[in-house]
Amino acid sequence: MTPPTDDMLAGLASELGRTLQSANLQLVTAESCSGGWIAKAMTDIAGSSAFFDCGMVVYSYEAKQRLLGVRAQTLEAFGAVSRETVLEMVSGALVNSGAGIAVAVTGIAGPGGGSDDKPVGSVWIGWKRRGGYAQAQLFHFHGDRDAIRRQTVSAALNGLLAQL
Repeated sequence: MTPPTDDMLAGLASELGRTLQSANLQLVTAESCSGGWIAKAMTDIAGSSAFFDCGMVVYSYEAKQRLLGVRAQTLEAFGAVSRETVLEMVSGALVNSGAGIAVAVTGIAGPGGGSDDKPVGSVWIGWKRRGGYAQAQLFHFHGDRDAIRRQTVSAALNGLLAQL
């Protein structure tokens, strides 16, 4: 699969921005392996303050705990790249923001860091609307670090559109 281009990501972000604005919702992002790329895609749009509340880039265990309320026990038992962690990340993003909808991502973008049970390209994405139930999905992306991150941003944005 060819990773999405900058233009494709910008188109998705624009569509999401319009959808958020018409739903009168603001977005919060909690990003690990994407390094703030989802927030960048959204805030590249002029007037994004109408639909974007804030974004948190949380690489370390400590940042996930401090900024998002991820429990140390969750990280110890399941690791950062897990369904349990992304669900706590997406819920914590809503608790610690004024947004009405959240997306969280955690994964292994490579080139190193993978293992047999969590290979490079493994990415968990979580979505949640305020007052709703969190959902999470595991993706297995392919390519180099840039390709994996681009696919992560695309999947996160598409998932938000599906939530709306």
